[in-house]
Amino acid sequence: MWIMEITAIIPARYGSTRFEGKPLADILGKPMIQWVYEGVCQSKLIGEVIVATDDERILEAVKGFGGKAVMTSPGHPSGSDRVAEVARKLKARIIVNVQGDEPLIKGTIIDKAIQPLLKDPDLSMSTLITRIEEVKDWLNPHIVKVVVDEKGFALYFSRSPIPFPRDLQIDRLESNPFGTKRPLPKKVFKHIGVYIYDRAFLLRFSKMKPTPLEKLEKLEQLRILEKGYRIKVVPVQYEPVCVDTPEDLLKVISLLTFNEQNP
Repeated sequence: MWIMEITAIIPARYGSTRFEGKPLADILGKPMIQWVYEGVCQSKLIGEVIVATDDERILEAVKGFGGKAVMTSPGHPSGSDRVAEVARKLKARIIVNVQGDEPLIKGTIIDKAIQPLLKDPDLSMSTLITRIEEVKDWLNPHIVKVVVDEKGFALYFSRSPIPFPRDLQIDRLESNPFGTKRPLPKKVFKHIGVYIYDRAFLLRFSKMKPTPLEKLEKLEQLRILEKGYRIKVVPVQYEPVCVDTPEDLLKVISLLTFNEQNP
């Protein structure tokens, strides 16, 4: 019953200021979008996987490996808007938004994020988090940090290092970030770009105007918190590797090559 009401949509845009055409970037003989698609297909809960794109080249690449893809408007300001365009035509109750630049994503991880909406139909949205182990990641503005309440709901997302221990000597960490073993508190988390939406909520969210904190941090999930809605977060043991630059792509290729050689 669950499978028929859950659809995953992977937004894949060709244009990117840092890495144009990255969904088609070759990773060990397959385009990156295929790695993402096949990872999502490993899910035991998702009934359908669709790539939502603005480019014919991506559309044809997905069809070429036997996947399903649809064209969407090129004018969407965010991946969520692209996902919402496709979701409007679907009957699924739950929509899974998986970023098209996560080639190492696995269906087992996504299933953990889906579970809260299956257990509680009143939930609007859930997402994934994992612990930050290294100070350099905590300080990195490209890695989104999350603060969580006692019931497992997000309090805030930020590019800044949060929560910030008052007595932490930040200059010593910056000058020698590897010199201290486990200097961070246990509850320091980073966000993983997988979003699970109740479809009706996603369609409402896509019509909401951007909010001040969202504009400030450039994080659209803050719009949800600013509007007074809750986001359930699910902690997992998974190290996301997003491909934003050609250098990130080389890192992914290196990891996959190592895994192939050391099964």
